[in-house]
Amino acid sequence: MSSREGNLEAPTRHALDWKSTEFNDEAACVQEMARIFEICHGCRRCVGLCQSFPTLFDLVDEGKTGELDGVDRQDFWKVVDQCYLCDLCYMTKCPYVPPHAWNLDFPHTMLRAKAIKFRKGEVGAGERFLASTDVHGQFAGIPVVVQAVNAVNRTKLARRLLDRQLGVHPEAWLPELASHRFRWSAPAASTQVVTNGERTPGKVAIFSTCYVNYNEPGIGLDLLKLLEHNAIPYVIVEKESCCGMPKLELGDLEAVEQHKTANIAVLAPYASDGFAILSAIPSCTLMFKQELPLMFPDEEAVKQVQEAMWDPFEYLVARHKDGLLRTDFKQPLGKVSYHVPCHGRVQKMGRKTEEMFKLIAQSVEVKLNTVERCSGHAGTYGVKTRTHPVAMKIGKPVFKAMARDEPDVIASDCALAGHHIAQGMAQAGTPAKALAHPLTLMRTAYGLP
Repeated sequence: MSSREGNLEAPTRHALDWKSTEFNDEAACVQEMARIFEICHGCRRCVGLCQSFPTLFDLVDEGKTGELDGVDRQDFWKVVDQCYLCDLCYMTKCPYVPPHAWNLDFPHTMLRAKAIKFRKGEVGAGERFLASTDVHGQFAGIPVVVQAVNAVNRTKLARRLLDRQLGVHPEAWLPELASHRFRWSAPAASTQVVTNGERTPGKVAIFSTCYVNYNEPGIGLDLLKLLEHNAIPYVIVEKESCCGMPKLELGDLEAVEQHKTANIAVLAPYASDGFAILSAIPSCTLMFKQELPLMFPDEEAVKQVQEAMWDPFEYLVARHKDGLLRTDFKQPLGKVSYHVPCHGRVQKMGRKTEEMFKLIAQSVEVKLNTVERCSGHAGTYGVKTRTHPVAMKIGKPVFKAMARDEPDVIASDCALAGHHIAQGMAQAGTPAKALAHPLTLMRTAYGLP
């Protein structure tokens, strides 16, 4: 096959030698960006995915020569700043990824550039704080503090201060702190009988994630209700740290390693003991399924956790295929607009949440509208002052598609994307009647309180 023909084989990933001198050599990184950008300029297949590609192509088209050689190398960093590591270009669009001879890995080249930028001290204190979910989440669960923080954050004065001090856009949706943390609200374990299936372990360990623990514990509590209803024993993992995804997006790879060390030491024993480890936030699941194994390919414990990690609906659908999932759905869901988040799409598991909605529809009324496109939120990208307007622009096709047929409820496995979509729909004059996580909708369909 000619190198100019697209690669028809499944994408493969190479390990990240992120501690090597070559990886952290800025000149070598810029040279690799130039090589990749030249290929992207000649292809332009990914122009509609995110702002990185329009930024690159505008730089080329508006340059002195109309080719990459007319672009100032310093402007390459403008492309880097627009990448939020959704991974869609690699996993769904690019025909030149490995095993193709051109060996093009756009997101991990952007990650390499971000890591160099971080090491040079070019990432501001505000961005570093926004990525420290374990730090600002510590206020969650303290009633007086939570009420005060949430109330203040709703005021225009506070939002102006957040804009100036942390670079948080005054109009961006921000998650509120929970009055009760998931860890404090959830039973530590259930006492069902373990029933293994051909595809599924019969017991579950819950990695709650920062967001579920500190911001929306109801998502985690609904997951526990689903497990209990299906007689699946569970435990809440003994302790946990941030998965590291917010630090990865900054290029702070040393912090990612610190979180990895803390989490793997706790999670590996569960994996060894035959638990399925479930995480209800797609980005967190992806860290353990893909990014950490690529950063630490020689660590057996990381591989063990990778093999034990499941998306909740990936697990529940597999449980159904094992003949071990209850299908006594009682409550109609009506018209549901469901958004497939980017970090769910790239886990190579298919549309498992959509499969579950279709299973529910065999028993009760569910009119499903599935939207598979990036919402533009992308974690902190969607709230930062300089990128929030871009995030809203990227999300416009999703906002329009989600509003089709006036749904009774909108949902996304990524809670942040769900709120971002709800905000965009409201601004477009087509506000959502209700927003709920898919786990909540499944609990509702069962008729569980």
